[in-house]
Amino acid sequence: MIYDKSLDDLREKVWSGARIDQDEAARLYHLPLEELGALADRRRQLAKSSAYGDRGNDIVTYIVDRNVNYTNICNVYCKFCAFYRTEKDLDSYVITQEELHDKIRETVELGGSQILMQGGHHPSLDLDWYLNLLSEAKRAFPDVNLHAFSPSEFIHFEKLFNIPMKELLTLFKQAGLGSIPGGGGEILVDRVRKRVAPLKAMSDEWLGVMDIAHQVGLNSSATMMFGHVETLEERIEHLDRVRVQQDRTGGFTAFIAWTFQPDNTRLKAESVGPSEYLRMQALSRIYLDNIENIQSSWVTQGLEVGQVALKFGANDLGSIMIEENVVSKAGTVFFMQVDDMKRLIGDLGYEPRKRNNWYQLLD
Repeated sequence: MIYDKSLDDLREKVWSGARIDQDEAARLYHLPLEELGALADRRRQLAKSSAYGDRGNDIVTYIVDRNVNYTNICNVYCKFCAFYRTEKDLDSYVITQEELHDKIRETVELGGSQILMQGGHHPSLDLDWYLNLLSEAKRAFPDVNLHAFSPSEFIHFEKLFNIPMKELLTLFKQAGLGSIPGGGGEILVDRVRKRVAPLKAMSDEWLGVMDIAHQVGLNSSATMMFGHVETLEERIEHLDRVRVQQDRTGGFTAFIAWTFQPDNTRLKAESVGPSEYLRMQALSRIYLDNIENIQSSWVTQGLEVGQVALKFGANDLGSIMIEENVVSKAGTVFFMQVDDMKRLIGDLGYEPRKRNNWYQLLD
C-alpha cells in the first residue's frame, strides 16, 4: 500500500472541524465505512458540545409528532411517488377540519408537540381553504407547532393564487404556520430533477422558497432523497447548495437524508442498501458544518440501521411517526413508540431527550 500524506492531512482537517470542499468530500466518501463513520461521529461531537454544553455529546434527541397528509391529490406525478392520486381516483381525498383536529388531539394526548403536514399539489383548493386550515388548528391547539407545506407546495400556491412568494409565506405565517419541512428536496441538481419529477420545482426554485422563508422568520429542515438516478458528484453538489444557503440565512434546523424506496413507483432505478445510506449520512455530517442537527432516517432504514446511524454522525432519531402515509405506499413500513426510541438511544450509552422543532429540550 502506498502511503498518501494528502489523505492523512484530509483526515486531520476533518478531525479538527475545518470545512472541506467538494473534491475532498468525494475522496472521503471512499474511505472504509468504519473510518468515515468515526470522522462523522467526531463532527457530531463538535457540533453538539457547543449546543448543549458539557453534556451535549451524551444527548440524542427525538420528537413526538404526526405526519398528516391533508390530500393525496397531486398533479405533478413524480416518478418516485406511490402516494399521489388524481381527482378522479376513487381513493383520493381531502382532509376536513374535523379530521385534522381529531388527529392533532390524539397526538397531544400521546405527548406530541408538532404536526408535520404536507400534501399533493391539489389543482383546485383555494387560498382561504389553506389559511383556514392553519388558523383553526392554531386556534384550537395553540401550543402545537404546525410544521407544514414543502417548498414545492409553496411554488404551486404562488402560481395558483398569483401571489408573490414573500407575501404568500407571510400570510401563511400569520395564519399559524410555525416552520417548513424540507420535503421535495430530492437532489438539488436540475438534471436529476428533470428525470424524476419534471413537473416539480427545480433546484433554484426550491432554494428560493427556503431563502425567503428564512427571511420572514420561518425555520425549515433540509432533506435529500438519494439512491436512484444521481451520481456521487450530484449528491455532493446537493450538499454544497444546502451549505451555501445555510451560510446565507442560517435557517435550516436540521438535515435528513433517506434512500429511494422503489416499490409501486414508476421510477426504474435500483435503491441502495444500508451501508451506502450510512456512508452518505456520515459524509453529510462532515460536509454540512453549519447545520447543527443530522437526523437518522429509521423510517426508511428500519430500527437497527436507524440506531447504528447515531454512530455515523446523527444526533437525532427523528419522530415516532404516529402516522406515516407516503413511504409506506412505496413498500417500507417500520413503526416505533417512545419506549423504543429511548431504548435504542440508551443502549448506545446516550441520554434520550424529547425535543421540539427547534431542538429545545422538553423533558
